[in-house]
Amino acid sequence: MSTIILGIESSCDDTSASILVDGVVMSNVIASQKVHEAYGGVVPELASRAHQQNIVPVVDQAIKQAGINANDINAVAFTRGPGLMGSLLVGVSFAKGFAMAHKIPMVEVNHLQAHILANFIKEPGVESKHPTFPFLTLLVSGGNSQLVVVHDYLKMEMIGQTIDDAAGEAFDKCAKVMGLPYPGGPVIDKLAKEGTPRFQFNKPTIPGLDYSFSGLKTSFLYFLRDQLALNPNFIEENKCDLCASLQDTVVDILMNKLKKAAKLTGIKQIAIGGGVSANSALQAAVRKEAQKRGWDVFIPRIGFSIDNAGMVAVAGYYKYLAKEYIGLDAAPFVRTVI
Repeated sequence: MSTIILGIESSCDDTSASILVDGVVMSNVIASQKVHEAYGGVVPELASRAHQQNIVPVVDQAIKQAGINANDINAVAFTRGPGLMGSLLVGVSFAKGFAMAHKIPMVEVNHLQAHILANFIKEPGVESKHPTFPFLTLLVSGGNSQLVVVHDYLKMEMIGQTIDDAAGEAFDKCAKVMGLPYPGGPVIDKLAKEGTPRFQFNKPTIPGLDYSFSGLKTSFLYFLRDQLALNPNFIEENKCDLCASLQDTVVDILMNKLKKAAKLTGIKQIAIGGGVSANSALQAAVRKEAQKRGWDVFIPRIGFSIDNAGMVAVAGYYKYLAKEYIGLDAAPFVRTVI
């Protein structure tokens, strides 16, 4: 008899539902929220309202696309955190209602662990390779930058993290300063392909395996301030080179600590995850180092790099097999670590 998991993701501004059957993602529906573009960032209250509108139709479509009946589902896996409280409440509340209505268990999922386990997603008719344990993951997103040793599906050890801002946040805030649309990361990636990394920005000197990106943002801001004082059209005239230089700096910071972590742990199974893992320059840098250092690299395809319920369903699947259920008193949490 098949094991069927319904995954629910609502940590930020994407409402997503997925159906996983015996470890294979049969559907992964995502409803994005365009309303935040006008504000240059996610507005929490607007995000939670949009989740309320999207959650039922998104789950309905996921079930229909998977070709199953709601009564066939064995458990509901949901993102409990970290994320925006209002957004998480919508997903958690729906999961509770669905579980009660169908008399099935609930499985809580850590959003960050789900991004890591996206490397184990299987799709019908698609050949894919997956890492073996232990492997090292560089987890980079709008809210997190971490280095994690993955010992097992349910056992992960964080060995480095940002002490202030995340890589994705640096991309988005620097993009906003340049007048680029939100989200800024993909726009910077696109424009950087047409530019040359000829500008220098400060890189942090943080000991160990921790990251820092606040200094880079400040350096970028002051550089633009000084250049605009000399030439009011500086940003427009150098936009592609600015993007290439910023991206090159962020990738260099990320890669330096990743190389150090790989050397310290002796691990050659290297994975990246989170929304920033879709960045083309980061992927190219990881693959280049892999050739030099004999790494075996794993990168989820872009549809599973961004926030999505497929990764939540996969994480929930392994928790369900381990019978790690949670009660109806579960409350979302805004911040946590691996």
